[in-house]
Amino acid sequence: MSKPIYVTQPYLPSLEELIPYLETIWNNKILTNCGPFHQQLEKALCKYLGVEHIALFTNATIALITALQALRITGEVITTPYSFVATSHSLLWNGIKPVFVDIDPNTLNLDPKKIEAAITTQTTAIMPVHCYGHPCDVDAIQKIADNYNLKVIYDAAHAFGVQCHCGSILNHGDLSVLSFHATKVFNTFEGGAIVCPDAKTKLRIDQLKNFGFVDETIVVAPGINGKMSEFNAALGLLQLKYVDQALARRKEIDTTYRKCLKNIKGIRCLNDAGEKIANYSFFPILVEADYPISRDDLYNKLKSSGIHPRRYFYPLISEFPMYRGLPSAHSDNLPVATAVAQQVLCLPIYPDLDRAVVHEITCFISTQSMCLQSK
Repeated sequence: MSKPIYVTQPYLPSLEELIPYLETIWNNKILTNCGPFHQQLEKALCKYLGVEHIALFTNATIALITALQALRITGEVITTPYSFVATSHSLLWNGIKPVFVDIDPNTLNLDPKKIEAAITTQTTAIMPVHCYGHPCDVDAIQKIADNYNLKVIYDAAHAFGVQCHCGSILNHGDLSVLSFHATKVFNTFEGGAIVCPDAKTKLRIDQLKNFGFVDETIVVAPGINGKMSEFNAALGLLQLKYVDQALARRKEIDTTYRKCLKNIKGIRCLNDAGEKIANYSFFPILVEADYPISRDDLYNKLKSSGIHPRRYFYPLISEFPMYRGLPSAHSDNLPVATAVAQQVLCLPIYPDLDRAVVHEITCFISTQSMCLQSK
């Protein structure tokens, strides 16, 4: 490789496109605190995503923390060990005990069949993750939540634009939290949002992300500074112009990967959720036992060739020091997640990734297999 190839690279608008937005910000002299671009982006995202209300945030971690506060969640929350650490960190920041439940071997999402056994008298909510943008079994999860009077907060960091059988996946649960980090399908460099079911909930969330202020002199809650700046909102408005083009290109790359990898023994691709359902935010493969070398060996060989995949998610959240002492964190309780974390490798996927590079990556994986099998 002439230059390193990473798992994802953000789309960057041209300076010519960006300058008029910057001039408007400078002329308005409104840099933050829900200015004009902030309000425009909220409206534009509601329309694009097919949701009623969105509250923008400086990042998705603050959004997760605020979502839990907005619903007054306490006690224990059932969640997945197979995610980025922000998912469960948001629970600890609120003094909530995470209870880990195993994942489905095909979707890698929280397994609904394992949830009920983890419910106790202290359980107040479920926090699933739409892993890699593949929708959770939202109907099964909601049925359990209704039966036990639990709230559902979806970590939808990967799920921008993802659909399900009844429209936007973001309309499920009590709240859904999006990430607009630079590595995501849609980004504002840094940013996030909470999808709210009604205006009353959005008002409370907007107050919580602004220190709990109702007006200039009244504070009603111990809120935080979670507001998105005008600069980030302007970047979001620019990104939104190109997001359909980016999604289409991601689908092409996904299709190419699947075609090239389908006959390599020991390499398993996750099932394709299908156009209009998935957003192709990541391309994970599982390096199984019948591949000639381990996942870590393949990872290191790719890196040494200038290709930088990610073992995403490894280690499991449940294996980090602040979680491993929890009874639910034991590997015996999480056999599927434990196995997948040892096998997963996310390959590069982003709109500007050249098709020839995709073929080069898959050829490298195939060649490793053939060379080692012939020995």
